[in-house]
Amino acid sequence: MKIGIPKEIKNNENRVGATPAGVKELVAQGHEVFVQHTAGEGSGFPDSEYEAAGATILPTIEDIYARGEMIIKVKEPIAPEYPLVRKGQVLFTYFHFASDLELTEAMIKSGAVCIAYETVTDRDRRLPLLIPMSEVAGRMSIQEGARFLEKPQGGRGVLLGGVPGVKPAKVLVLGAGVVGRNAALMAAGLGADVTITDVNLATLRHCADVMPKNVKTLYSSRHNIETELPTTDLVIGSVLVPGAKAPHLVTRDMVKMMRPGSVMVDVAVDQGGCFETTHPTTHSEPTFEVDGVIQYAVANIPGAVPYTSTLALTNATLPYALRLASLGWEEACRKDPGLAEGVNIVDGKVVYKAVAEAFDLPYTPLSL
Repeated sequence: MKIGIPKEIKNNENRVGATPAGVKELVAQGHEVFVQHTAGEGSGFPDSEYEAAGATILPTIEDIYARGEMIIKVKEPIAPEYPLVRKGQVLFTYFHFASDLELTEAMIKSGAVCIAYETVTDRDRRLPLLIPMSEVAGRMSIQEGARFLEKPQGGRGVLLGGVPGVKPAKVLVLGAGVVGRNAALMAAGLGADVTITDVNLATLRHCADVMPKNVKTLYSSRHNIETELPTTDLVIGSVLVPGAKAPHLVTRDMVKMMRPGSVMVDVAVDQGGCFETTHPTTHSEPTFEVDGVIQYAVANIPGAVPYTSTLALTNATLPYALRLASLGWEEACRKDPGLAEGVNIVDGKVVYKAVAEAFDLPYTPLSL
């Protein structure tokens, strides 16, 4: 198969769809790989390493889309890429369709096969292609939250871990999935006073067993969240409904309960955000203010650490990419039901139910 790896063009997105080591594996199995000029430089992988791995370097993104039967990316195509996507072409990337009607309509119109990393499942019903970036995003949410609590960044001027004689900051983590657990561990490691919430009691019991002593668990309800917000310095929103839009756990009125200079980090922004006030931001302009509260809603948080993120992502995606390339998407999905759950749009039809429901679009089961 001919595989194209374009340079990401989303704001400050320095990750790339595959490392040179990943390309080498694809080439070793007889596939032809085309990499756009400088696609890997932002992640620390120069063209020379891709060439040494057996890839052909092409000068433009148009060349990549024109040659590639399958396109391996990191982030969803954005408007300049829409006209480049061809009917029958396989796009293997993060899409997060349920929060983006324009993207959904563009991919329906293209007739392409859209396989979304974030809805691929494994035998244990986990999300193996979302987990590595969720781990990065969870840890970075605390790193960024701590930064914006600093006074020069507009925050309250609070040190997350405090010092002897001064209490640490209070951190509230909404959702105890992969993002939430990583955020809680990172905050606890810095010495913060951490509360993690969820609606799944089994998950909370697990957290109570394995988390450090400065992490407390709390059932997630509107009342409990409202009780916590007035004394919380940093809120991490990490709620995920796979393939669907995130629920709003913090309303605009609830934001007013927080002290000026407090910080909210919405890691669920890719799926529409779990704060009502959320709108996507970028690494170049990462925050905005609502009622004196600093809100961080960068839609590609792991893009700030592209070397680590690209290595972690390729580790997870490469086995699936090899199967798609060697068997073709239809046969690969027949043999792996979990991979089939990653297929969201095929030949102009929405085949993932949560995406169809998000925009009241016709739903066609993939089996048809």
